[in-house]
Order: sequence, then structure tokens, then C-alpha cells
Amino acid sequence: MAVSVDDDSLTVTPDADLLANTEEQHFPLYIDPTVTWGEAERTLLRSDGYESYGWGNGDDDLGKGVGKCGTWGGYYCGPGYTQRLYFEFSPANLKGKRVLDATFRVTEPWAFQCDPRWVQLYRTNNISSSTTWASRPTPLDLVGDRNVSAGRGSSCDPDTPAAPIEFNDDPSESYENLTPTVRSFADGTFSRLTLMLKARDESDASAWKRFRNDAVLAVTYVGMPAVPTSPTVASSCETNAADPAWISDPTPRFSTRVQAAPGGESGASLRARFYVQRKTADGWTVVATEPVRPSSGYVGDNATVTVDSPVTLAQSTSYRMAAFTRSYYNSGDSAIESHSTLTTTGWCYFTIDSTRPKAPAVTAPAGAVYAVCPDDGDGCGEGTGGPGVAGRFTFTKNSADSNIVAFEYKLSTDKAWTKVAAQSTLTLFVKPALSGVQVLYVRAVDSVGTGQSGETTAIRFNVAEGEGPSGLWHFDDSAPGSETTAAVDAGTAPGSRHNLTLRTGGAGWSTFSRTGEGGRSLWLNDTTNTANQSGYADSAGPVVNSQSSFTVSAWAYPTDDTAFRTVLSQTGSDNKGISLYYSPNIRRWVFLMHWYENGTRKFVGASADATPGITLKAWTHLAGVYDGDAHTLSLFVNGKRQGDLVPVPDIGLPTVVDGSFQVGRAGTTSGTYNNYWKGRVDEVATYQTALPDAEIAKVAKLLNADETARAVELVAAWQPQGTTGTATLADTVSGYGRALQMNGGAAVTDDAIVLDGTDDSITTPGPVIDDRESFTVTTEVELNQAALGAKADGYTAQVLGQRTADGSAWGLWYQRTGVEEYIDDETGDLLTRPVGFWRFGRLNVDGSFTAVDSEEAAASGAVRLTGVYDAQEGTLRLYLAATQNGVDTAYVALIGSGELAGGKGFVDGTWGHYLPGRITDIRIWAGAAADGNQVGDMAGVAQDDEDDDVSG
Repeated sequence: MAVSVDDDSLTVTPDADLLANTEEQHFPLYIDPTVTWGEAERTLLRSDGYESYGWGNGDDDLGKGVGKCGTWGGYYCGPGYTQRLYFEFSPANLKGKRVLDATFRVTEPWAFQCDPRWVQLYRTNNISSSTTWASRPTPLDLVGDRNVSAGRGSSCDPDTPAAPIEFNDDPSESYENLTPTVRSFADGTFSRLTLMLKARDESDASAWKRFRNDAVLAVTYVGMPAVPTSPTVASSCETNAADPAWISDPTPRFSTRVQAAPGGESGASLRARFYVQRKTADGWTVVATEPVRPSSGYVGDNATVTVDSPVTLAQSTSYRMAAFTRSYYNSGDSAIESHSTLTTTGWCYFTIDSTRPKAPAVTAPAGAVYAVCPDDGDGCGEGTGGPGVAGRFTFTKNSADSNIVAFEYKLSTDKAWTKVAAQSTLTLFVKPALSGVQVLYVRAVDSVGTGQSGETTAIRFNVAEGEGPSGLWHFDDSAPGSETTAAVDAGTAPGSRHNLTLRTGGAGWSTFSRTGEGGRSLWLNDTTNTANQSGYADSAGPVVNSQSSFTVSAWAYPTDDTAFRTVLSQTGSDNKGISLYYSPNIRRWVFLMHWYENGTRKFVGASADATPGITLKAWTHLAGVYDGDAHTLSLFVNGKRQGDLVPVPDIGLPTVVDGSFQVGRAGTTSGTYNNYWKGRVDEVATYQTALPDAEIAKVAKLLNADETARAVELVAAWQPQGTTGTATLADTVSGYGRALQMNGGAAVTDDAIVLDGTDDSITTPGPVIDDRESFTVTTEVELNQAALGAKADGYTAQVLGQRTADGSAWGLWYQRTGVEEYIDDETGDLLTRPVGFWRFGRLNVDGSFTAVDSEEAAASGAVRLTGVYDAQEGTLRLYLAATQNGVDTAYVALIGSGELAGGKGFVDGTWGHYLPGRITDIRIWAGAAADGNQVGDMAGVAQDDEDDDVSG
């Protein structure tokens, strides 16, 4: 489009033909936006051994040269060395974008002569500050070339001033593929894009020319669509096919919120596609309707799209609906479609039946804790109540119904309906599990047969944040070796604060912290010094009122499991108390209430129901809940409820609350202590309420203030840069001090761990993390294509993973799936190379995977792989660079044992699955990265550039 600028305005003149030839339904018309950014690194390499990392343009502002620097036509450049320039780009600006067109642009300010000479642009392996001519990156692909001369000025006729040289794919040249290369880069197929400028004929001194360090990539893109959210049919989405939504209207309303992928929101032109299937005797075989809306124009990110079914659906017939987001480009002629809500929410099942009870009315009585939000928009007003705070609601049958016998209700956090008998109206208390806007679903039940459920009414109400912890200790108060003994209570609930005091030489401060960099934790008794085995921290008085509902939680880092080890406890003068601890007898975590009867100690406890055993030297989240109304105990490990509720008899209930709160030891009777903790404890919290399950899971996620990221703790980091040979590779970054052993012929060469794919591997004693708790693992790996070419289709190799006693707990894997043909850029020969995919998960004994797969085939060059296990959600995620591949995939974690290994895998009790390739980075965190943005920040693929420019 034509653009003109004057002192106070900018004028854009649309293309008249574009407007005239665009069909009406595609308006409003959006021009595909562009993004432009400079390189993140650059280096100069020449054949005489000289290199210049981060080279400048010099005093003459003429930059640096490419080609042969010798003598030509009486001009002297140098003694005849060959020089090349390299530019490396970060993928941060391509996040959430599908590349439609790419241009590499760099200024040529000087050339040896006026006649044009060819300059080539290659994609190569990556560069670093230590890259030399001897270790120069391998050319991977010729992506373009230009026959140009610029910068000779008036010495040429016509004049040839300095000029930007642009590399953009020429359709007539089949080898030019910059756009598909940058598209693969955006998709995360490889982690960094390094482009090399060189003269085509490096023996021709007349081809010498210079370029400035102003190289940029300019990309036209379309924002990638993401799975839509909040799909509903009428007012709800029932995901149980055996208990669908019952709807009387044969043209029900479908609704969803369309989404753009993070990074692709700007300028996104979105629509929703609703896909509705009808069930027949042969199954779900018929597509009933699949409308795309809006039918004209587009909406932006997170917009709600609704449509009444354009076809009349049949009575007494089962249907199901899923929704997709479409992102349009090319003036609306083309679109990319997301995965469907089937991958997140699941199918929305419904049945058309006009004989069922109609939707009831749902209201909040005057003075109720919660108010019902307006039907339209997000105007719910300020939140009230809080998680676990019950509020009254009234259900009233529809006036069209005469035979109602009950109502059913559930919150969006519930898995099942609760049924209460009533004929006309019902007022009851509903207890939300989370803060924020919550949805309450209600339906009436009639007297037909065993009772027929009817149409659902959905209302929203806004729940305030809970009052927070009554006690909270971060243990960030001082550094190791400090004489400080006070741990400050940072609780936010109203009431007194209860600072803790560190006692004896067995208590101190640790640089290990579950909250990540800069944090601290409480160090207890983790020494062989027998004089320092009874350290603990305590309060001056009681912290938990154990006569009413309460919750206690902590992050535990155990270093010994041979004895009873107590995380926290509180026992009163009546010898009744609580304890959260590890039992070596049953090899599980336990939350216990104890008391005495006739001098005999009694107790009830909730114990972990996972596989016996705990992971030493790893962070695990523990929470114990006492419900004072129901008189029950619950234990949560890593945010998950363990087993059933455990009833507490009346005799076990405390009669006084006067014991001090203990961290790191148990009080079996008042004033008598034992079972000292050995290891670290962090983020101890108490709540004077029984937190709901969903709130416990939220606590275990360690969300930041705006809930956009989670606290993660780097527990292992191995980076071979600056080392060589077969010596053990130390972790000098995380502070946890694990060493990585080289096995077979594995060795560090050119800043990478090189593995032959036959018997080479790297190992460290594991597990490094509690494999049943959330974790994030990242690595940068480059496959040896030649070695993989000798492997058979189906060959699997583990990049990095943790084993169990007899197989795989989890791993990052490569699997070869076939071969593809390609033309060698230099020789023109038709060759083949292996094709395969990345996977994150578990390789099973039968050769199948329980894993999430990459969406694109593995490419040559280094790729950044990041795997995330979210224990609270029970899902796996795989990222290439910062781009999520596939969808969140359900996963059941296994407890690890034995080595963490790279370059080989342990399956069915046997080592194998060797990887031919190079690994340049391995890092593991306790905690799950929240999304691609946090993955980019953690893995180092989201660096921004101040000179970025985005336009649309």
C-alpha cells in the first residue's frame, strides 16, 4: 500500500484493485501484518584464523567483507584470505505466528567493482563467541543468492550508492527457500537461525564486497489459532456421554471463545467452526452441521462467537459438539485451523428432548454471600466470600413443569451432580472451591420413571480471593552461615503473626529454595556431625487452631528415609496434636492426629496412596487438611488428594490449643519431641480453613501474583561450553552440585557433548526431581544425520530421561519414521536423509509411546526441546523452542529410580536406544512452566530486541 508522511499525519492508500476484487463476506479487510527484527549474534570468520565476534562497521562505516580479500585490477585488499559473515536470529518475535513470507535484508556499502557479483545466503549450524574458522558452522542449506554490486557511488555509471540487499524467494529458482526455512524456525523445528553471507566464487578477488551489521529479517505472518475456550451448547458443556445436556430447543445455541496463540494475537482475524455429530446405530457417523461464524467479517482474540443451529435437530436424538478456531489471511481466502475443544474440554454431549423439565430459575436470596452476575458480559462486580465459603442460592422450577421431585446442581469444578429432593423451590448453600468467576449449573428432575433430568441453567458469581494463609514462612530471611535465627511470618490473614526461631546447630539457612532463584529454605540436620542432628524451628505459641478447620502445607526436600522424619507438628498440653511426616514403616507420607486413651497413644492418619517410596534430594509438596465440620483428615501430595477421607473420633479432638508450632520435629506428648527432619523445608503455610481440593492444587502450583507463571527451581544444569574431553561435567550453575558422567566414548568436542549412537551416553545418579511432582526439562540437541541414516525406520533414541526400576519413567525421544529425498545444493545430486519426530513421555515395553509428539519432522541443525509435566493437571506438554507442539496430553507419572541418562534409554530392564548427535545444554527445574512464554524465559529462547518493529 502507498504510504505518505507529512509533519502531522500519515496517509495510507489502500490498493483499489484489492478492495474492488474482495468479496463482501471478507470485510472488514485486514492486511497481513509484518514483523521485523535484527540479529541476536553475529561473527566474522576468515581462513587465516582471525575472527571477530560482534564485529562493528568500523570508523568508515563500511562494515566487513565477504569473499577473497586479495589483489584485483590494481586494488589491494589483503594477502588472499577468505572471509564469511554470520548472523544468528532469535525466534522470540515469531512466537505464535505462521510465516507467510520472509526477507533477509542487509546493507552493502562497498564493492570492489561496478559489475555485479554473486553473493550467497546459507543456513548453517549455530555460532558462539568461541566459533573459529577451524570449527566454522556446517552449511545446511542454500536459501538464496543475489547478483549485485552497490556502494561504488559515482565511480560507476550509473551511480551505485550503498543499498539494502534483499534476499526473498524467487519462485523461478527452486532452491531459494528462505520463507519455508523461517517458517520452520517459527514452528520451533530448530532453535536458532544462523545465516551465512559468502561469495559464490571464493577464488575471485573481484567479488569482494562489504556489508554492514544491520541485517534484519522481515516477516509477513498470520497469527496462529489456538484451541477455543468455554464451549457450550445452550448453557453448558456436558462431557459425559452417559449424562448429556437435555435440550428442548431443536435449534440450540452453540457458543465458544476463539483464541489466538500467544504472540499471534495482534491483528488476528478469527472465526469459530462448530462441528456437530449425530449418533446413529453405527455410532457417531453423521455430521449434523458445522457452521462457521461470524459469516462475514472477523473477530479478535478471546471474542465470544455464538450461532443458533442452522439446521433443526431431531427429537430424542443424541448429538455432540466440538469447536475450532480459524485464523484467516490472504484477504480471507485462506485459513489455519486450530485443534478442537475435544483436546481440552472434550465433546459437549447433548440430546434434544422437549418432554424433559425446562430450565429452572436460579437466584441469590437477599443478603446472600454471592450475587448472580448479569447474563451478558463480564460485569460481575467485586468478588465476595472466598474459596470454601458457602453461599445461599435458590432454585425454582420452570412454570411449565408440574411434576418436579428434585434438583441437581454442580459447580464447574465438580465432576458429578449433587441431587436434592424438592418439588417447587429449594434454597441451599453452595461452597465454591476457587476464587474468581465461578459457574453454577442447575437442572430439575421430574417423576417420570426413576426421574428424568432436564435442561440446565448456568449462572455466574464472583468469588473473592481467600483471606490467605494465617501463617507463611518463606525462610528467605538470611544466608547460609548467618547467625540470624528468626524466620518471619509473612501470613496475610487477619490476626497475630508468629515468627519462628531456629534452634540448635542443626538448624540454618540453605540456598536451595522451591521458589527459585534468589530464594532460601530452612536447612535441618543434613550433616554427618552427630552433634547437629536435632535442629528445628518453633513458634512461641500455637499457630493452628486445631479445634476448628485448618490446612497445613510445606515443600519438603528429604535427604534420608531410614527413620521417621517430621516436616511439621503441633501438640497441646492435653497430649493431642497433629503431625505431617514420613513413615519408613510404610514408606509413605502421613498426616496424623494423635491422642491418648488410658495412657495408650492412639492416632488416625491419612497416608499417601501412591507407589511406596519417596524421592530423596527432590522437592515434594505436602498438605494436610482437617475439616472441623465433618471431623475428617485428608492428605495431599503434589496437589493431589491421597485416598479417602479419614474420620477423627470425638475423643481425638483437642480440648486445648496451647502447644507451639514445630517445623522439623514431632511432639508425641506435650514437651517431648522426636523424629527430627533431615534435609530442607520451604514455604510452610497454615490456613484457618479446610482448603478445597482445587485450592490445594493451586497452592502446589506456586503461581505468581498475576497467575501468569509459576515458581520453578533449577535443580540441575550441565553446559559443556568451555570444557573438552571425557572428564565428568560439573553443574556449576544450579547449586545442587550433581556431576554428569561421560560413558563409552562420549566426550565434549567444540562445546558439545558428542554421542556416537552406539554405546556413548551421559549419566548422573537420579532421580534428579520427584517424577510425580511437576517438572520442566530442556535440552538443545543436534542429530547426526549420517549416523541416523544407517538406522532402520522405527529406530528410537533417547535424548534425555529418567528410568524406573525396570523401564522408562519419562524421556525426550527421537524416533525415525522414514526417509526423504533432497537435492544437494553444491553438487545437484539427488540424495536421501532420515525423517523422524520428537516425543516427550514414556517408551513402553511393546515399543509404543505414552507421549506427546512434535507436529513437524525433526530438522537438521540444533533444536531446543522442552518437556513439561504438570502434576496438578496430570498432563504433559512438549515445546520446540517456545512453541507448544501437540496438545496437553494426559499422563500418569511413575516414580523414578536409578540414573538420569542422556544418549541412551532404559526399556524393559535393558539399556539401548542410543542417540547419535550433539547435546549443548541440559537443564531441569522443579515446577512446571506455565506456558510458552515462561518456557522461552527459562530456556533462553525469548530474548527480545529493542529494535523490533511490528506493523500491520
